[in-house]
Amino acid sequence: MDLIRVTALLLCFGVTGVVSDASDHRYKQGDPVPLYANKVGPFHNPSETYRYFDLPFCVPEHVTEKKEALGEVLNGDRLVEAPYKLDFRVDRDSEPLCKKKLTKEDVAKFRSAVTKDYYFQMYYDDLPIWGFIGKVDKERKDLSEYKYYLYRHIHFDILYNSDHVIEISVHTDPNSLADLTEDKDIEASFFYSVKWKETTTPFEKRMNKYSQTSSLPHHLEIHWFSIINSCVTVLLLTGFLATILMRVLKNDFVKYAHDEESAEDQEETGWKYIHGDVFRFPKNKSLLAACLGSGTQLFALTVFIFILALVGVFYPYNRGALFTALVVVYALTSGIAGYTASSFYCQLEGTNWVRNVLLTGFLFCGPLFLTFCFLNTVAIVYSATAALPFGTIVVIVLIWTLVTSPLLVLGGIAGKNGKTEFQAPCRTTKYPREIPLLPWYRRTIPQMAMAGFLPFSAIYIELYYIFASVWGHRIYIIYSILFIVFIILLIVTAFITVALTYFQLASEDHEWWWRSYLCGGSTGLFVYGYCFYYYFARSDMSGFMQTSFFFGYMACICYGFFLMLGMVGFRAALLFVRHIYRSIKCE
Repeated sequence: MDLIRVTALLLCFGVTGVVSDASDHRYKQGDPVPLYANKVGPFHNPSETYRYFDLPFCVPEHVTEKKEALGEVLNGDRLVEAPYKLDFRVDRDSEPLCKKKLTKEDVAKFRSAVTKDYYFQMYYDDLPIWGFIGKVDKERKDLSEYKYYLYRHIHFDILYNSDHVIEISVHTDPNSLADLTEDKDIEASFFYSVKWKETTTPFEKRMNKYSQTSSLPHHLEIHWFSIINSCVTVLLLTGFLATILMRVLKNDFVKYAHDEESAEDQEETGWKYIHGDVFRFPKNKSLLAACLGSGTQLFALTVFIFILALVGVFYPYNRGALFTALVVVYALTSGIAGYTASSFYCQLEGTNWVRNVLLTGFLFCGPLFLTFCFLNTVAIVYSATAALPFGTIVVIVLIWTLVTSPLLVLGGIAGKNGKTEFQAPCRTTKYPREIPLLPWYRRTIPQMAMAGFLPFSAIYIELYYIFASVWGHRIYIIYSILFIVFIILLIVTAFITVALTYFQLASEDHEWWWRSYLCGGSTGLFVYGYCFYYYFARSDMSGFMQTSFFFGYMACICYGFFLMLGMVGFRAALLFVRHIYRSIKCE
């Protein structure tokens, strides 16, 4: 039973990237192979992990910590040399590890860990190892009669090919247990065994088994069903809307052209009626420009991350690289945010471009920084590995100060000096027209709900796999399918925003600027709503730390989604509005 649990744990776990000291991975018989103990934690709470020796395991004489890259630290990896000696092609049978007296406090700590299904994670020559630290005997139904046991004997089965380590697995001896049921001091002897076997699997393919689970036929069928379902839904709905919209627009153009020829003084109706107000600059234009700048930067960040993923940078055991790429690419794309925001703000005849650039810089980073401060404090209180060391925080602050901020300002200066004027096909009247009283379903909140539902319906199946990877132990490597879903999301967001903008203008409501942005970004709110469904219905996460990490960081991610898709919706609406008003004569 325990072997099945460990196997299931191994198959479903995501793998983080760690680089061993032996860079060429070649060994001779008897050579020491680096083995690092990483962390322990509750299986169902992936963010709640602790240092390996936070539990009273056998501690070596000298605990040597491994230096880690930025991405590994951000991922919560804290590697130390493990006490086991797994020399290359050296078998060991019931090798004593240590004899340890466990105090009442140690027993209580281990029992609490076993109750929460604690697992341990190690790395052997860059290959990940997982296993549970103990088990609960639940043969008796009464909770007070449960038995708690700690595994004392670990078996390492290692496969090799020539001078390379190919695979390692771990299982425990079900007959070698330490009873943790009662609060009393106990003496426990710990052992380990090592068995080497030869295999024909080449070194280049040794990591394939970690990515096979996400590319199994039934998983791929679900992914492709999701894609086909999304495509059919999108084609039907967008085709339907496009047909109606093009037919209505064509009739409008014919009608307005006929009106101009037959009766110049005839009163105008519909979207042509508000041609003198449709390009009136919106309220809070500095905030709108900052939203567009931040959204454009996040869009560029997403595209670059997809490019890196599609060329194979984020292979399964190199997950730490994703965090490094996010930090570096975000810093390097800040110039895009500054340029876009400042350029658009100056087009809208804004004067305080410095304040606009500062607002752009803090619009996304500000909430993210506040969320990080709170969650990092929670992690420090819990003594979890998710708490970033002071040195790492200093590095991130230096990157933001020396790279992000200067590029943001340079982009803002370039945007200000662009001297481009806002291209409006129609002149704006001096006084705005009064907007007629509209029914409730044409107001902002109902329109946002309508706009966000369609894009969300196109991606919700794929969302489960992404959540299970980020907030669980699955591996997600099918980036090509995810990229197709992303393209579908952009198309649907743009189209639904254009359609709702047309209906808004047709009802003689000329305040479309913010409405188009809010409608485009509303999918982010639907994704955050899905977070609640996933947390309570599809996961077994629990505890204050895991809950705060999940909802805190997902709030930041969904906020970023809101900014990015809002930018996409607004840009599509702006192109559409310019096109239709360029196609008619505007006095």
